[in-house]
Amino acid sequence: MSARNWSPESWRGKPIRQVPDYPDAAALAAVEAKLAQFPPLVFAGEARNLTTALGNVAEGRAFLLQGGDCAESFAEFNANKIRDTFRVILQMAVVLTFGAALPVVKVGRMAGQFAKPRSSDTEKRGDVELPSYRGDIVNGMDFTSEARVPDPNRQLEAYSQAAASLNLVRAFAHGGYADLHRVHGWNLGFVAKSPEAERWQDLAARITECLSFMEACGITPEKTNELRTVDFYTSHEALLLGYEQAMTRVDSTSGEWVDTSAHMLWIGDRTRQLDGAHVEFLRGVLNPIGLKCGPTTDPDELIRLIDVLNPQNRPGRLTLITRMGHEKVHKHLPALLRKVKQEGRAVVWSCDPMHGNTLTSTSGYKTRPFDRILSEVRQFFEVHIAEGTNAGGIHLELTGQDVTECMGGAQAIGDDDLSSRYHTHCDPRLNASQALELAFLIAEMLKVERSNRGLQLHAAQA
Repeated sequence: MSARNWSPESWRGKPIRQVPDYPDAAALAAVEAKLAQFPPLVFAGEARNLTTALGNVAEGRAFLLQGGDCAESFAEFNANKIRDTFRVILQMAVVLTFGAALPVVKVGRMAGQFAKPRSSDTEKRGDVELPSYRGDIVNGMDFTSEARVPDPNRQLEAYSQAAASLNLVRAFAHGGYADLHRVHGWNLGFVAKSPEAERWQDLAARITECLSFMEACGITPEKTNELRTVDFYTSHEALLLGYEQAMTRVDSTSGEWVDTSAHMLWIGDRTRQLDGAHVEFLRGVLNPIGLKCGPTTDPDELIRLIDVLNPQNRPGRLTLITRMGHEKVHKHLPALLRKVKQEGRAVVWSCDPMHGNTLTSTSGYKTRPFDRILSEVRQFFEVHIAEGTNAGGIHLELTGQDVTECMGGAQAIGDDDLSSRYHTHCDPRLNASQALELAFLIAEMLKVERSNRGLQLHAAQA
């Protein structure tokens, strides 16, 4: 059922934040009109399938793995980068599935993650103050007055790159690359030299052994599609609402509106105002949506937001992505869990351990210590176990590239190492080795959570 009193442009009458100031309104309108005629990037049926899969996550029968770039870059767009990010997500999913015996719903922060919210409208270097960089879909990263002017034509380039990325990802997901028989070949060269290589090769050998047994029993890739293909979905923050409106179409089978720019969209911690434009827009599309919840999230206001965004209380429609910071999890998360559980709201709880744990290193680089990321994840699981709720997912900024942006991990990346391969356009990302290390640790936490849930169920039945 479509949202009441809603249309794709109804957000335009609401207060809005994080909006670039385009100098040429006519040029912006012309680009949006052109985008509205372009083919959809995703389809309503795919978005509905993701909602169903996330419904299983909400009910504790699956786990959500969402990850990818902080902000995709026009300049770094290439097939190898897309493949490597896809591959590390596949590796993580295999670790989680095999280690925790749970299906993993795989969602990439890719094929559309071009816009970024900023803490300030301007950036100052010395005596020069310019508009902030808001992602390649809006303006350029170079610190010049020309580059920082918002250019609507960048939206056309973003659409083109998103379409090409999706085409390649679909080929990887369904063209044989994701076949579990290739599990040994997914290792990235630099990961093979890391401390996680031995654990991965051991796991790959065990999977190969299991596959050989299954084939002996007649369960082959030719007969079982799940062994050679994966369902892989895309997501991004729905920040640039003019672009999102232009990509919104009527689903011919249901008559509902679907945002065809991605399978899943989310609302950021800076744009989750109950009466704001971003909440207004996303309440009306059928896509599964996410909502970032930071330390300032009020439990009563969260219930009101849930009721606006998911009035039918449908499992899988809404994912709450918590981003507290490792020092604030126990202080703020329990009240949110209790309130949502008490009010009987069906949501997916996912942990973003990246955004609350950013600092500036001694050498001047923005970074995220791996121990703080891991601490927030551990506490996320601890609080859910204590509250009897379901720790349903993880939301990470990561890359398949051999970068040195987050300190620590088994590679022991230090402050002095950051400058060697610091490539991010915005925020620091986990590299493939760190992401894989985190996946092994999360798999162990999931085992503990499932064991505790089983004990609680047994005690309730006794």
